[in-house]
Parts: sequence; C-alpha cells; structure tokens
Amino acid sequence: MIWELLNDPNTGKYAVFASIIFFGSLEYILGHYKNTRRTKHDYLVEFLGLVLLTINSFVVLFGIIYLGQTFFPEASNSLSTLSLWLALPLYMLVDDIAQYWYHRFAHEYSWMWKHHRPHHAAEEMGIMVSYRNSWLYYLFLPNIWWAAICTFLGMIPATVLGLIIKQLVVASSHSTWRWDESIYKIKSLSPLMWVIERIFVTPAFHYAHHGKSKADNISDPNGNFGNAFSIWDQMFGTATFTRKFPTELGLQTDPKDNWSSHIFYPIIKSKKEGSEISSNFKKEKTATLDALTIELDAGTHLWCQCGFSKNQPFCDGSHHGTKMKPIAFQMDKKRKVKLCNCKQTKTGPFCDNTHLEIKEV
Repeated sequence: MIWELLNDPNTGKYAVFASIIFFGSLEYILGHYKNTRRTKHDYLVEFLGLVLLTINSFVVLFGIIYLGQTFFPEASNSLSTLSLWLALPLYMLVDDIAQYWYHRFAHEYSWMWKHHRPHHAAEEMGIMVSYRNSWLYYLFLPNIWWAAICTFLGMIPATVLGLIIKQLVVASSHSTWRWDESIYKIKSLSPLMWVIERIFVTPAFHYAHHGKSKADNISDPNGNFGNAFSIWDQMFGTATFTRKFPTELGLQTDPKDNWSSHIFYPIIKSKKEGSEISSNFKKEKTATLDALTIELDAGTHLWCQCGFSKNQPFCDGSHHGTKMKPIAFQMDKKRKVKLCNCKQTKTGPFCDNTHLEIKEV
C-alpha cells in the first residue's frame, strides 16, 4: 500500500495540502489567529500564490514528461531501478541546493527580489506564508523542474518521499507553532538540538530570515536562505544561529502594496508612492562624499553599506536586491561618532578619510 502511494506522483501534492491543513488547524487551535494583523491582501497573496504554484507544478510535470518522451524516449524511467537509499539523497540534495541559490539570488539581484518581496512583506509567520511569491518566481522555481525531471526518469518514490519530508520541514519552519522554542529551554537536549539545527532548518533559523533588520541582534534577512537543510548556509557563510525569535517581521520600509501587484508584477504594478514595484520607482544612490558626524545613543545601529538608503548613513532596507548588507555596530554609551557616507571606508562604519582621497581624484 505504502509503496503504491510512493509510486503515484500525485501523492506528494496531496501531502502538501495535508500538511497545510494540519499546521493550519494547529495554528487555529493554539489561538494564533485571534489577534492577527493579517489583512485581506495577505490572505489573497497567500491563496493565489498556492494556486499558481499548484498549476505551475502540474503544467511543468506534464510538459517535462511530454517533451521527454518525444525527444528522449530512451531516458524515460531509466533510473526506476535506482535504490531508494541512493535516489532519495540525490533528489533531496540537488533540490535543496538549487533552491538555496535560487532563494539567495532572489535577495541579491533586483529583478528577482521584486518577485520574492511579497514573501518578506508578511508581518506575521504562518503556514501560508510559504506561498507568498509572484507568479514569475514560481515559473522559474528550480524545484518544480527538478521534481518533474526525476519523475520522468522514474525516481517517483524518491521524489514523492523527498517532497513529503521537505514539506514537513518547510511547513514547520514557517508555522506559528514554534516547536523548537520549548526544547531550547531544556538544557539536557541542547546537544541534540545543535545537531538537528545544523542539518535541518528550524523555526528559529528561518524566523531570523524573516526578521525586519539585524538591529535586534537576532534577525538576518540576508542570510539563512536554506529551505529544508541549513548545511548550505553553513557551507557558504550565510548561517546565523541564535535560537531566538525576532519580535518584528517584515520589510523595514513597506508601502503596503496591493495583492494584485504582489502576485502579478510586472503585469500589474503598484500605485503606492516609493514602492519598489511601482512604475516610476528608481533605485538611486544617496551616498555623498562627506562624512557625517552624529551623536548616537547606546545600543545597536545599522550602517548603510549599499549607498541606496534614504536615511543615510543608516540602513532602511534599500540593500534588498543587492549583494550588500548593512553593518551592525554597538555603542556602549551615548557619544558623537564620525560615520562614513562615501561607502569606501576600510573601517566601516567609521570614516577613515577615504572620501578626501576621492575628492582629490
């Protein structure tokens, strides 16, 4: 019975909907929707994102099978005899590293960021936040294409089982049920959780990715890109482990775009002034050559390194869509400091007079 289910390509898709129902029901039972700030725009973005992902998955699956059987018929089911113990790691590791880079690029390149931006506009976590992306983001999502290719090659059991495992990890890391939070408090289980979080993406690990800014010393919205496994972030230097949860989620500067522009950009663009997905938006450098002397309070501050912030010399989130990150620095007491604003200093965030050399040139 189980093997028959694993040999049905639709089983994985049924499992996705089953996990949504399970985690959604759990969130409701725990009362996480009583004081929600979610609007109708949030619900529409999430529902339509799920619909588009589902449609695209079926279209790609049948498209790959049709094209494969037409042009590469000898390859059909060619890997059907591959052991599940080899096929499952092959499917999952390729799937996850592909998504890691796709997700990371969506933060580092402006045109991709605009299609992933709806995901980070969510001010609350929840099972459906997983599906907040534009139609174009899902069109090129490598996981859909890889799953279709593996199905064509006959790796159906591995693909179905891998999809189920991955969905459970992704659903739990987005859910308002933060299962790891209570376990972190049990000292004897700390070594076990160290191992788990170094392999799989936990809620704390992924919540940090959704945090508003690094100023809270917990969040890293430009890191923790892993989908099911955290190993890629550790391998490529983008991992942050704090075992804490941000109190503020979302975008630093959010014009509250309409659901239609979130989902259907660039076909439908935002009418909100200053929105990155509006028709008249221009990303312009705001950095100047002169250093800024300013009095800062004690605490954590974020220095803009990209040069696009409209709140120079501090970060306002404008670095999204670039490979730059703000630099967080601590002030132990209130005092005046000289901060770089040319963005060429070698002692960031503090000025090292590099701007004087630039002026001479």
